[in-house]
Amino acid sequence: MEVLTENLSKNRIGSLDLLKGIVMVVMALDHTRDFFHAYSFHYGVEDPLTTSLPIFLTRWITHYCAPAFSFLAGISAFLIGLKKSKKEVSEFLLKRGLWLIFLELTIINFGWSFSTEFNTFYLIVIWSLGVSMVVLSGLVYLPKPILLGFSLLLIFGHNFFDKVQFEGSLLWTAMHRGGQFKFENITFYVGYPVIPWVAVMSLGYYFGSIYKKEFKPENRRLILNIVGVTSIVLFFLIRGLNLFGNPRPWVQFENTSQSLISFLNPEKYPPSLLYLLMTLGPAMVFMANSENLKGRIVDFFSTFGRVPFFYYVLHLYLIHTLSLLANQLAMHGFRLWVVYVVWTGIILALYPLCRKFDQYKTRNKEKWWLSYL
Repeated sequence: MEVLTENLSKNRIGSLDLLKGIVMVVMALDHTRDFFHAYSFHYGVEDPLTTSLPIFLTRWITHYCAPAFSFLAGISAFLIGLKKSKKEVSEFLLKRGLWLIFLELTIINFGWSFSTEFNTFYLIVIWSLGVSMVVLSGLVYLPKPILLGFSLLLIFGHNFFDKVQFEGSLLWTAMHRGGQFKFENITFYVGYPVIPWVAVMSLGYYFGSIYKKEFKPENRRLILNIVGVTSIVLFFLIRGLNLFGNPRPWVQFENTSQSLISFLNPEKYPPSLLYLLMTLGPAMVFMANSENLKGRIVDFFSTFGRVPFFYYVLHLYLIHTLSLLANQLAMHGFRLWVVYVVWTGIILALYPLCRKFDQYKTRNKEKWWLSYL
C-alpha cells in the first residue's frame, strides 16, 4: 500500500512537470519565430487579412504557455505550503516574487535586447509571475471560498473595465490596461498587466488542494475534466455569439481560414476572458488525463518542467545569439520551416544542460537558493 501511495504521489506531481515542460518547449517556438521569421518583421501574424493559417497556428499554439504556467505556479505554491506554515509560504512567495521582478528588469530584459543602456524595459511574463506571487503572498491568508470568489471575479469581470481610461495613469497601465508609459527617460512596455494574471495564479493556488496526497486521483480527474470541458464549451458559446469577454468581436470572412483565424484570436495583451477560457480549459483537461503517462517522451518534457527558470534564461540568450549570427545570412529573416528547424535544434541543445541541472537540484535539495532558480 505504501508503494502504491508513493507511486500515485509521483504521478500526481509528475503530470504537473510534464505540462510545465511542454509549455516551456512550445514557448521557445514563439520566441524563435520572433527572432527568425521574416514574416514577423513585416506583417501581423494574427491579422486575418495579412497572415496565413500555418503562420497563425504557429503563434496560436504558444498562447497556451503563459496561462498554463501561471496556473501551475499557483498549484506549486500551494504544494510548497503543505510543508511550511502560512507565514513561511507567504514570506517565500513575497521574496521569490520580488526576485523575479528584479530578474525581469535586469537579466531577462538584457536577454531580449542585448542593450547596455537599460532605458527600455519590457514587463512581460517573468514580471507577471513575480507580481502575482507578491500579491498571492497576501491572498494565502484568505479563506478558500473567498479566494475562489476573488479569482473568478477578476477573470470573468475584468473585461467590463476595458473602456475605462485613466490617461497618464501609470498604475492603471500596470494594473489593467497594459501598453507603454515613460518615467523620465525610461520607457516601460507593460505586456502583462497585473489583472487578471494574478487571478490565474490564485485560481491555481485554490486548485492546489486537489493535489494533496489524500485526494483520490479519480476525483481529481473528474473535477479537472468537468471544469476544463466547461471552460472550452463556454469559450465556443460566448465567442460564437460575440456576447462579451473580449474587446473585439470575431468577424466572418468569405475565406474559411480567415474566419477561423479571427475566431481563434482573442485578446492576449491583456488576456481577455475568452483567451483564458480557450487556454486554461484544455490545460485542465490535459492535467486530468496525463497522470499515468510514462516513457522517454514524458521524461524528456518533464526535465524542462523541473528547471523552468534555468531553461527560460538559457533559451532566451541562445535564441537571441543565434539570431544575430543568422542575420549575417538573411537580413530580413527566414521562412517558417527554418524557424521549426532552429527551434528543434535549440531544444535538443538545451536538453543535456537542463538534465544536468535537474540532477544537481535533486542531489542538493538542502540548498535553499536552488528554490529561486
